[in-house]
Amino acid sequence: MIRFEHVTKRYADGTTAVDDLSFDVAEGELVTLVGPSGCGKTTTMKMVNRLIEPTEGRIFLDGEDISTVDPVRLRRRIGYVIQQVGLFPHRTVLDNTATVPHLLGVPRARARARAAELLDLVGLDPGTYGDRYPEQLSGGQRQRVGVARALAADPPVLLMDEPFGAVDPVVRERLQSEFLRLQSQVRKTVLLVTHDLEEAVRLGDRIAVYGQGTIEQFAAPATVLGAPATPYVADFVGADRGLKRLSVTPVEESHLEHPPTVRAGDAFDAPWAVLLDADGRPEGWVSAEHPEHTRQTPAPLPLGASLREALAALLQDDTGRLPVIDPVDGGRYAGVLTPAGIHRALRRAAPETPAPETPPAQKLSSR
Repeated sequence: MIRFEHVTKRYADGTTAVDDLSFDVAEGELVTLVGPSGCGKTTTMKMVNRLIEPTEGRIFLDGEDISTVDPVRLRRRIGYVIQQVGLFPHRTVLDNTATVPHLLGVPRARARARAAELLDLVGLDPGTYGDRYPEQLSGGQRQRVGVARALAADPPVLLMDEPFGAVDPVVRERLQSEFLRLQSQVRKTVLLVTHDLEEAVRLGDRIAVYGQGTIEQFAAPATVLGAPATPYVADFVGADRGLKRLSVTPVEESHLEHPPTVRAGDAFDAPWAVLLDADGRPEGWVSAEHPEHTRQTPAPLPLGASLREALAALLQDDTGRLPVIDPVDGGRYAGVLTPAGIHRALRRAAPETPAPETPPAQKLSSR
């Protein structure tokens, strides 16, 4: 969907912001650009909608060279979300959200109906929030309106520049979760700029790690964390990168243990067993010593949940066992996850070498 071919941005004072940059972003893929301030990541993103013009090279959007497209028409095809949102203070939330459809000539009633749908999609009831003005919203609510506005014209590409950086950590985590839910539904092609590695890891299908003069690694989050391509990347992701991998490693059946399972009243020959209900869902733990007493299990975790969620649940229970269910099979019991299982999962998921998708380092400046 997006392709950079040997793109360079050089300013009049001789500073080279991006030098010979080449990479591809697939349709429906969310790529995060992460690195320290001044490394070229925002310049990269702004060249996609021609807020910054490249000096050399070409950028393609869905196969079309964007240098041949009128910049205004191009920008109306691309959603753009910035940290400070940029809502019009004199327009209501509904009218803010309908801005781009209005500019594209969509009838007012239809544009507002589309805006109401999108507000509902980002978790803001249009009946409650539609007639409010930006100053009447919290920072997190304004950010949601910004995302809704960017999606209003149904653009194929979404550019996001530090979109969640202006809110507190609790709200930021909620907004990230909401955006992941939204992306699972709309599947836009997204370039997201951030300086926060944890945000890049949580949101990105792939991560471009920018360094001083190079894109040091372009790969899936698990690869960046498990097999840093350069000493710079290893230092950037930190010594605790194994812990960060908890967020990007899903719980799989191969990670589970399979102790005995019983139904109510069954006898068993083991220190303890998992008690299942009539539909095969876990109800509790029973011991051979006191089979008449059932100990409640923690809330079961579904296959596919992250190991970070699993560890958090395990730490809230003193048994060291977490029942796991299969959401595809009606929530039936799949096995038990233990701390040893989490350790095995992380070791198995650790790539031994960088993935082949890592391109040659791209030269950037410190601008």
